[in-house]
Amino acid sequence: MTIFNRNDKAPDGSDIVTPPREMPAPPVTAETKRPVATAQPITSSVSSPSSGVSLISKALKITGQLESTEDIRIDGEIDGDVRGVSVTVGSNAKIKGTVYGDAVELSGTVNGKIEAKKVVLTSTARMSGDVIHQDIKIESGAFIDGHCRPEFGKAGPKPAAVYKPNAAAVKPADAEFEAKH
Repeated sequence: MTIFNRNDKAPDGSDIVTPPREMPAPPVTAETKRPVATAQPITSSVSSPSSGVSLISKALKITGQLESTEDIRIDGEIDGDVRGVSVTVGSNAKIKGTVYGDAVELSGTVNGKIEAKKVVLTSTARMSGDVIHQDIKIESGAFIDGHCRPEFGKAGPKPAAVYKPNAAAVKPADAEFEAKH
């Protein structure tokens, strides 16, 4: 390490050049303990990038479809449909569209529809639209403006049965009215 001063001049006006001094290393003895670096796995609820989770941060706004063959965590805004294996919508996230997945956890806002095998609406969830599910959990405080339908994975809506009365057994209303009067 070297130290520089502005007034490193000899009395005769020439510059003094001093070679840099090296700090002597402390002697290593059996009593001196050096720190040892060890690698330990991090155990936290935050997923690492290598775990296969696609992250849409709060700084991003996406317009269009978002599809992934793995898990998705959304903290930003999406104007369009979202499709993933597991979709987690953070508390400040906003989605305008349909969210598809095997598992969907909503803590933010969805204006549209959710279609998933398993749906969890946390206490901060704001859902405006229908939830089509197989299994659902709704925490106290969640807001839903729509229908919850346990129809996920079924072959589509069943047609409404049309009642067709026997024509011979029913008299027209006008004929009955005329017979009484």
